[in-house]
Amino acid sequence: MDAKRAQEISSSASMIDVYHNGQPVYIEHVDQSNGQATIHPLASPNSKQSVDVTELSE
Repeated sequence: MDAKRAQEISSSASMIDVYHNGQPVYIEHVDQSNGQATIHPLASPNSKQSVDVTELSE
């Protein structure tokens, strides 16, 4: 995924399925300048992490 698409998903009113290493995640924030996204697994909202947007898939 690229930073622009990650930002679109993050800003969307709809719930769009996104995966990190095969695990469903929620995108909290996207930093387009460095291509990083703050995410958390859907099953574990307190487990936030920052990952490269290229590691995310739909």
